[in-house]
Amino acid sequence: MKGLIFDMDGLMIDSERLYFRAEREIASRFGKDVSDELLGRMMGRKAVESMELFVRELKLDLSAAEILKERSALMRRLMREDLRPMPGLRRIIGAFSGRLKMAVATGASREFLDIALNGLELRGAFDFLLASDGIEKGKPDPEIFLAACDGLGLPPRSCVVLEDSANGVLAGKRAGCYVVAVPSVYSREQDFGPADAVVNDLFEAEEHITALLKER
Repeated sequence: MKGLIFDMDGLMIDSERLYFRAEREIASRFGKDVSDELLGRMMGRKAVESMELFVRELKLDLSAAEILKERSALMRRLMREDLRPMPGLRRIIGAFSGRLKMAVATGASREFLDIALNGLELRGAFDFLLASDGIEKGKPDPEIFLAACDGLGLPPRSCVVLEDSANGVLAGKRAGCYVVAVPSVYSREQDFGPADAVVNDLFEAEEHITALLKER
């Protein structure tokens, strides 16, 4: 194992609650209710793909691009007001800095990746950064993780992926990576059966990867 690839939303930053809040607010503007199940299925995907699902399921008379524009405006404000790292984030980054090449591969746009890394002052911690801009197929397609491995100059079998969503876990496994699932309160009911390991938080993820490195 030579590489460690982080998802961002719900894994590095406590942003799923902000997405849920924004998406419920948008749905309410149109007199619609949105279920946790639908919001869960939207997790991990490219932004526009999530909005396509949102529009289709709620039967909204607007395009995915129009809804995405509204959500992006809400998320810009919410992330700047209430950006929080997930517990254990700084510790796991510190534990493997200099030991593993590290990347971020997120279904979010580059704009929101920049907001998060700048807000948490973590930009210099990673060897490669990859947002959904330019990615044709979002998670659960493996494209983004294959591109992240390529960016690190490593084969997928040499990389560990950290993910909080079922879509992300599937993408990592389909890419050929070792996948550690770190479910959040918003994703814990999803199916993480395909993951190589499921842990409670980033502290446990650090312990698991440390043990994995010793074994190999």
